[in-house]
Amino acid sequence: MSRIGKKPVALPSGVTAKMDSGVLSVKGPKGELSMPTLDEVKYDLNDNEVALTPNNQTKRARSFWGMQRTQVQNLVDGVTEGFSKVLEINGVGYRANVQGKTLKLQLGFSHDVDFAIPDGIDIKTPDQTTVEISGIDKQQVGQVAAEIRRWRKPEPYKGKGVKYRGEYIFRKEGKKK
Repeated sequence: MSRIGKKPVALPSGVTAKMDSGVLSVKGPKGELSMPTLDEVKYDLNDNEVALTPNNQTKRARSFWGMQRTQVQNLVDGVTEGFSKVLEINGVGYRANVQGKTLKLQLGFSHDVDFAIPDGIDIKTPDQTTVEISGIDKQQVGQVAAEIRRWRKPEPYKGKGVKYRGEYIFRKEGKKK
C-alpha cells in the first residue's frame, strides 16, 4: 500500500481542478497546468481535494499510485506558489547576467555561453555569481537548472563551476611534493 497515495491532495482556495478526456487540469493564481492521466489510477475530484486510488491491485497500478499523487501535488503547488532553484557560480572571472530573453554566462571558455530562456521560466541574477530560476512547472525548472549547470560542473580540486545552492562538493587534496 502506498502511504503517499492514501493522502488526498488538498486544493487551496482559488485553485480548481477538472478532468477532460484523460487530462487533469489545475488552475490557480499563477497560471494553469495539466497532465495526462493514467488508466491504472482512478482520480476522484471533490470540491476541495483530489483523491487517487488504484483501479486494481496489479504491481503496475500500485507503483503508479504514489507517483501520480505526487505529480498532482506538484501541479497544485506550482499554480499556488511556484518552484525555484538557485545556482551559485564559483571561479575567478566566472559570472552571469540576464539580457532580455538570454542568460549570458562567462565560464572560463574563450567565448560567452548564451542560454535562451524558455517560455514559462523566469531567471534573475541578483549578483554576478547567483542565478535564480523560477516557474510553475517543477520539471521544467529542474531541467533548465540542470542544463545551465551542465556547461561547467564543479570540479573537485578548487570547487570552480556552477553548483546548486546547498550542494556539497567532494573536495580532493591535490598533488603533494
